[in-house]
Amino acid sequence: MTVKRRPTSRPRTRRAPAPDELPRNTPFREDSPSVALLWRDDERRRRGPKPGLDVERIARAAIAIADAEGLAAVSMQRIASEFDFTTMSLYRYVPGKAELLELMIDVAMGKAPNVREAGPGWRPRLERWAREISALYHAHPWALDVTNRLRVLGPNEFDWMNAGVEALADTGLTGPEIFDALLVLSGHVRIIARYAEEPSPEELRDPSLVTRDDWEAGVERMLLAHGDRYPALADIVKQGAFRNDTGDGWEFGLRCVLDGIAVRIAERQGARP
Repeated sequence: MTVKRRPTSRPRTRRAPAPDELPRNTPFREDSPSVALLWRDDERRRRGPKPGLDVERIARAAIAIADAEGLAAVSMQRIASEFDFTTMSLYRYVPGKAELLELMIDVAMGKAPNVREAGPGWRPRLERWAREISALYHAHPWALDVTNRLRVLGPNEFDWMNAGVEALADTGLTGPEIFDALLVLSGHVRIIARYAEEPSPEELRDPSLVTRDDWEAGVERMLLAHGDRYPALADIVKQGAFRNDTGDGWEFGLRCVLDGIAVRIAERQGARP
């Protein structure tokens, strides 16, 4: 889950713009195909004769392809063949590839975790939220690419964002501080998931593929060979820095981020963490 924004001064309150006040290029206009698809009226869709296909089945078929073969293997033609449909008939349900990707991520995310089940206090709840997002990226590595751009967010993704905010509710942090804390934490989740990402089946067939182990070994050799120029780097290489398991980096970074948030909360509450 990635949100990019311009650095601007934040007003204390904001009024939600009316639909006719939204810029024409915003992806969240009511007449946007993505909005119509992601925020469709499920109850109305269920009325009448049962269709031979529906958007969730299409999304799950696309997810299965992406999980097994990588995002590059996902196409409208490929999905249509899974259901023995024509490609053109698929466009009755999903307008195009861009909208399909947005649908895939919302369906893959599914129901947001109930952070309150993690126990009392903000820390176990926020940790639960972060671990669930990490599990999502490990189950669906392609989600890292789909979420790395500005796009229409679906109801499930907003549910996940809401769960993160709920974890930090009543801590004394301001709204902007809560949002920034979630950005920092989700950034840690993303970078570790990206570093730990395994090659796709398509990449494994490439004879020129450089694995992470090969890359790390190469970096070590270069730094040790030029230790006089990079003495600080060479020193941590000798300590095994580039052989550190990503699981260790995940736990270390998670503790650091949560400890930092704890300090800020303590400052707001006027007490030590």
